[in-house]
Amino acid sequence: MKITYKQLTSAAEQKLLTHQQAEQLWLFFQEQNKHLPSFQFTHILYYLGGLIAIGAMSLFMTLGWEHLGGIGLLCISAIYAITALCTAQFLLKRYHLIIPANILITLVIVLTPLGVYGLENAIDVWDNHYNYKDYHRYIDFRWLFMELATVLVAVCLILRYRSSFLFMPLAFTLWYMSMDLTPYLVHLLGYAKNDINYSDYFNVRQQVSLWFGLLVVVVAFLIDIKNKSDKDLSFWLYLFGVLTFWGALSSMESDSELNKFLYFCVNLLMILIGVIIVRRVFVIFGGLGITGYLSYLSYDVFEDSLLFPFALTIIGLSIIVVGIFWQRHEKAINIYLLQSVPPGLRKYLEFKHH
Repeated sequence: MKITYKQLTSAAEQKLLTHQQAEQLWLFFQEQNKHLPSFQFTHILYYLGGLIAIGAMSLFMTLGWEHLGGIGLLCISAIYAITALCTAQFLLKRYHLIIPANILITLVIVLTPLGVYGLENAIDVWDNHYNYKDYHRYIDFRWLFMELATVLVAVCLILRYRSSFLFMPLAFTLWYMSMDLTPYLVHLLGYAKNDINYSDYFNVRQQVSLWFGLLVVVVAFLIDIKNKSDKDLSFWLYLFGVLTFWGALSSMESDSELNKFLYFCVNLLMILIGVIIVRRVFVIFGGLGITGYLSYLSYDVFEDSLLFPFALTIIGLSIIVVGIFWQRHEKAINIYLLQSVPPGLRKYLEFKHH
């Protein structure tokens, strides 16, 4: 629940608390939230500068860096990483500037694949097959060593600093890894080398994305349950997990009406899960999926039907009636539902809904 200064002053005017207590509470809330990301000019500058620096060392890396050679790339990335980590430590200990420090620590994670690439290049692993800029453009299982090293560094830094923003490069790398594993899995699943085509890769990639995204969501949920701090440590994992899972599911083609209806049901379930665990990302993508399914029914299945819009209207109004019923009996329904879940999960859900 978001509390505004106007709400506190309104409570004071209704004699629920004194004006002095309202002022003290507002100062207390400001002090508690000063290190949380918000839409203020200083935080915008922090993230803008950080994203530019992160992009410079990843997405916008130019081919000119290849002239430095493998050892040069390794040394440059190591110097950058050490400098960023030391500066972050200084900002944390001296000035308690958590947000810029976390951005600098994130830069250390982003520099890890560059350093590993430099090392591999120095020992002629790549044999001029790819350059570092291709890491963000092409899918290939040979990037796996860079990704595994990045995951290891990210996990270590997350355990050390407990910052939610550090999960962003970790989630990105896990997504890259799921894609780069696909060529290896195609061979592992027994496709003959001469028979491998784009369709094989695409189908396996869909399956990998689907299950990998689901795994990331489960990991995010487990972290969410174990998290005792006020930091949202699972946001980025939920985002990339749902995006990977839903993207793979939505890209699958089927001529079966039953499968398309099951797709609709999965998206409906996503909305329900999002409401239960208070995660908007499930609701947003679930809503997009349902909209896509209804569009398919409207333009393909019931293209010339006069009754379909009326049927949808009735369904929509029925959902509104269910919402009204839910709102009037929400407390009793929540109590009933919470009694049917394990105690550990019950505490988590009670916390999320307060």
